[in-house]
Amino acid sequence: MSGAEPERPAGFAANVVVALVVVAVGICGAVGSWSLGLGSAAEPAAGTWPFLVSVVIAVLGVVLGLLARRTSDAERMSSANWAVLAGIASMAGFAAAITAIGFEIPAALLAFGWLRFLGRESWRVSVLGGLGVVVAFYAVFVGLLKVPVPHLF
Repeated sequence: MSGAEPERPAGFAANVVVALVVVAVGICGAVGSWSLGLGSAAEPAAGTWPFLVSVVIAVLGVVLGLLARRTSDAERMSSANWAVLAGIASMAGFAAAITAIGFEIPAALLAFGWLRFLGRESWRVSVLGGLGVVVAFYAVFVGLLKVPVPHLF
């Protein structure tokens, strides 16, 4: 790649936007985990650990914001970032779909989509891999570990 012009790093505005998004994710996580109940130090509840992690995420977002002017190694947004956004959107769709139609179909579609479109695998590998992932997860979590998951059937 000699002679290629190096990528310019993301600017101050992009660094601030990223920091704000990280803070927002931390706050949303803290609010959501608060609704699960925090318990006490002696008897933590379901929301204790997610709350602590969310607070750390929010604090790290504030630190990112404070360092936004000094950070010069962050990458600029490019067309490659659309794959990341597609992955995040498909996970959000998966999370919404499993409560409505169960685990099996959304998991198979998610695995297929990631293999075919994000991983650029062949149609055969994508179909068989998508089905294989669901069978394996079902066998481990439902069959062996007896984890209750939402089912369509």
